[in-house]
Amino acid sequence: MMVKKALLPLVLLLLITMLNACHLGRFFYWNFADADDYKKFAAVPVATDTVNFEFYKPAKPFVPQLPPAWQQENGSNDFTAFLDQNHTLAFLIIRNDTLLYEQYFDDTDSASIMPSFSVSKSFVSALAGIAIGEGKIRSADQPVTDFIPELLENDTAFRQITIDHLLNMRSGVRFNEGYQSPFADMAKYYYGTNLQRYILKLKIERPPDEAYNYQSVNTLLLGMALERATGKPLNEYLSEKLWKPLGMSTDVGWSIDSERHGTIKSFCCLDAPARDFARFGRLYLNNGRWQGKQIVPEKWVKETMQIVNDSRDGQGYSYTRHWRVKDDGAIFAKGLLGQYIYIDPQRNLLMLRFGTKATDIVWPHLMEKVAREL
Repeated sequence: MMVKKALLPLVLLLLITMLNACHLGRFFYWNFADADDYKKFAAVPVATDTVNFEFYKPAKPFVPQLPPAWQQENGSNDFTAFLDQNHTLAFLIIRNDTLLYEQYFDDTDSASIMPSFSVSKSFVSALAGIAIGEGKIRSADQPVTDFIPELLENDTAFRQITIDHLLNMRSGVRFNEGYQSPFADMAKYYYGTNLQRYILKLKIERPPDEAYNYQSVNTLLLGMALERATGKPLNEYLSEKLWKPLGMSTDVGWSIDSERHGTIKSFCCLDAPARDFARFGRLYLNNGRWQGKQIVPEKWVKETMQIVNDSRDGQGYSYTRHWRVKDDGAIFAKGLLGQYIYIDPQRNLLMLRFGTKATDIVWPHLMEKVAREL
């Protein structure tokens, strides 16, 4: 039966509404994740105080030179032009608390909300360290089922999985992280509307600590465990322990699966202005101390900055507690589409990049070369 033209808008609206009710509909309607995803999902607030920490301004303008390996065919070493051509939204270089270089693109500025994607995982890692320091969690070796016992209903092997296994992506859980397929687990968890229901179907595929396998569900379970250990919603715990103490510039949101269920997507989607991410990087640069106060236990930060196992990501970087760790002592948080917080303790240096695409640039390699020339 043919649909009258006058009814087409109504039919289309009905189809869109039905599609948006499940993760497949959201995937096809919104398609691949982008820098505006924070506008698409419901969120819970992360509040700050009115007193902000500010980085110093440089005495004179500074623009780094593009290292030879990345110079254009015409020999141009214009660093800012290179960033613009490679889908960058923001790039910051901070040394000795001085904001040497800060550049924004595509009509963004210092107040613009930047996407974080998996950079959020490093915040959750910090909260885990704080919770352990407070005695809310006995240690990183405590089983996750002490906090989420319902995982045992579908697979008793979860009894062996610890907080540290989740942090190091060595839990052995069965989960497909694929970003391109609407039928992968990641699409369901990113676009789905009831994460609590999804975790009840999880199973263990291999013994814990046998191998590294990057899976966002590990951080989701960690976030849920933190909420139960602390007795507080994760966004409120973040606000109390990090956002307010670090003097972040603005209140932000942390995406949830739906208004109805309200589960925080702790594996992603904590988005904020670039300087606020820089403040978080400064915290780790100073071994967890902020303006004379220990915020994250120093022992936790130092252990995070060590290579502790054979875990290596797709680019060969070691992985420890939701951070990548380099052989030269630098670490970085990494998110989809090329989001980075790069920390170089030897040079007392931070670099941050936010973008709409990662391109084929290995950004930590570029940051390392730029750091050597400063």
